[in-house]
Amino acid sequence: MNNSRSFWVTGASNGLGLALVERLLEQGHRVGASGKASEALETLAVRHGSRLLRLPWQLHEEGKAASAAEQICHAWCSLDGLIINAGTSDYLADDVADSDVFEAIVTDNQLASEHCLASALPLLAKGYQPQVMAIFNRYSALQLYSPTQVSAGWNNVPQWSREQRQVLKDQGIDLTVVAPQSLKTPVTSVQAVPNAWTPQGAADELITRLALREPELVLEVLDISSLWPLSR
Repeated sequence: MNNSRSFWVTGASNGLGLALVERLLEQGHRVGASGKASEALETLAVRHGSRLLRLPWQLHEEGKAASAAEQICHAWCSLDGLIINAGTSDYLADDVADSDVFEAIVTDNQLASEHCLASALPLLAKGYQPQVMAIFNRYSALQLYSPTQVSAGWNNVPQWSREQRQVLKDQGIDLTVVAPQSLKTPVTSVQAVPNAWTPQGAADELITRLALREPELVLEVLDISSLWPLSR
């Protein structure tokens, strides 16, 4: 296709992340997928060949995120879109107590988001109409440490993403934050009703909205595990 673009999708092992990769490939785009090895990704690799670039997935480690960006640079030299699918965590340690799972999800996604954005920024700056879409759910959008205080970048990952907006804008990069409605900092006065999204349905909607480059999108999901299966 003449308008083929290049995307890096994180959290691509299953659920929404995998569906985003599949839909983008079907539309003729080039996709770098950070996800654990799976039969589904292998099938996509066979079907789409070199348009699917398999990338490191342990992105909470700075070196892995940097390695992924290096592979993208060698393959495409630039990047048009970064989709940070920060829903759950593929790399929860086995010894994390059940009571600490949600804090670990937030912390891992905070680190992965920071590392991916920092690593991708030079590539996005060279991309065509570059953009970032950061996707969160009720787990990863939790506010840590000071739940009674105002959300800030140090205790809330969606808010951290919003704080990067001006830096990105200065380099010509648009940012869309996709998250559940926040009672503390609502982004719309319209009540968002939770929907029974499927991975494919949500992926189709989000990819359609990419072209609109909206600053904020509200995504409410009835069953979080349908889009972001927990690894435990």
